[in-house]
Amino acid sequence: MPYKVFLIEDESFTREGIRTKVDWQSVGFEFCGEAADGEMALPLIEAKQPEVIITDIKMPFMDGLQLSKIIREYMPWVKIIIISGHDEFEYARAALKLGVTEYLLKPITSADLIEVLKKVATALDHEKHERENLKQLQKQVEGNLQLRREQFLLKLLMGGISSVEAIEQGQQLGLNLVAHQYLVILIKIELRDAGKPFDYQQYQRIEKIVSNLAGNNPDILLTKKDLEELVLVMKGNDPEALQQEAVFWRQLIHKEVGSDPFCELVIEIGAPQQRLSDIHRSFAEALVKVKNTEKNILPVTTAENVGLVKFDHAELENYLKMGSLLNFNEFFENHLRSICENALHSELVRHYVFLDVILTIAQFVSDLGDEVSQVAPEVQEIENLMERITSLNQMKSELRRIISGALVFRNSQTNHERSMTIQQAKAYIDSHFADPDLQMNKVAAQFSLSSNHFSTVFSQEMGVSFRDYLNNLRINRAKELLLSTNISCAQVAYQSGYNDSHYFSTFFKKKTGLTPQEFREQTQDSEN
Repeated sequence: MPYKVFLIEDESFTREGIRTKVDWQSVGFEFCGEAADGEMALPLIEAKQPEVIITDIKMPFMDGLQLSKIIREYMPWVKIIIISGHDEFEYARAALKLGVTEYLLKPITSADLIEVLKKVATALDHEKHERENLKQLQKQVEGNLQLRREQFLLKLLMGGISSVEAIEQGQQLGLNLVAHQYLVILIKIELRDAGKPFDYQQYQRIEKIVSNLAGNNPDILLTKKDLEELVLVMKGNDPEALQQEAVFWRQLIHKEVGSDPFCELVIEIGAPQQRLSDIHRSFAEALVKVKNTEKNILPVTTAENVGLVKFDHAELENYLKMGSLLNFNEFFENHLRSICENALHSELVRHYVFLDVILTIAQFVSDLGDEVSQVAPEVQEIENLMERITSLNQMKSELRRIISGALVFRNSQTNHERSMTIQQAKAYIDSHFADPDLQMNKVAAQFSLSSNHFSTVFSQEMGVSFRDYLNNLRINRAKELLLSTNISCAQVAYQSGYNDSHYFSTFFKKKTGLTPQEFREQTQDSEN
């Protein structure tokens, strides 16, 4: 497509000469209009949108310099060619300061003008190519960003990330995840005629409908779990209002797709969660509901009742961090006994509990710096795994195998490098424990570790939690000061890492059975 040229020249014979003596098409241009001065030219230039203007400098009403200044401000992409007389060199120099592209001295020959036009065409071609490259790059960046967002959201749904890390990573990806409540809507797309050949376009069409409905709503994030399943992550401030909004969205999506001749939808909603790090539980509940809706299993237990049969996460997490393979069977059997045996005969409950445990393990493995798929590759096909669990014994067997694998993986991480890091962290704590502001996240950051990961490996390496280790250091230091100095108990507290002397006194008694003053007096009495 040729570039358009507009001519501004107050001398009519000069305008005619330029217009008629140049074969515009042969040099890649189209002559789109002309005017006798800048004032008359402006509205025509705005209407024609030329890529190039050729203008004389000295003209009545609005000269070429004034016109060039306006064009530069409002249409900076336009190339400007100035025509100048020999006695108007100062004008030409001023024009160059305005950023004009080229200037020609009168009298102008067609050869001179064609040569300049070819140079301008080359510059325009280069800029066009650069714009196309930039547009392509932007598409790639947007595509990569969308892919990274989807991968991040899937990781969040699988429980492999803490709230703080999720919010920070979300911000890096342009996602605002700060809210008081979160829930998940899971949409399963099913072809009405399962016997027909696979049609990827049908799934894409449904995804586009849902995407258009969600639009740019900042409280709704859309991602794909797989080809047949879409996930809406919703956030809000009130659990009841969020639940009602989720029901509205389910009805809206059903309404838009309900009469579709090719597809039907199974849409289920997970319970609202107060913490972002618990959103995987909402996802797990929605996933179980979808699986059982497909099988026409009536959920005889409510979401609240299902919540009563979940594993004790804290107990399981503690075992994964500190437990031994030697007492695995005992722990596992005792843990399962906390769940009503009759409830576990319900397929809905079994699936829910199974997912709940898998998600807890996924979080634990993530804290160790890896993904649960490395411990149990079949977890990547979680739904197929759930399909195979048709009895309580099968569920126990699968969980025993996966939990055991997580423990083996944990033990394999106890290597020399990790040991060195923890020993360095120990030395750092030993020299900074008197700092009242010393906290685990500060120490973890010192060694470029997440708080969760540091907590796990510190406990495994030291055989004691970070908090207990720090408290022991401070109490032992307090004992030394009480025995070897006469400073006040408040000063002892401060030099041991406590800002609050009352809290120090209470905590010291809890740990030793004596107040600091009683400890000092008792020791002195025994020495006497």
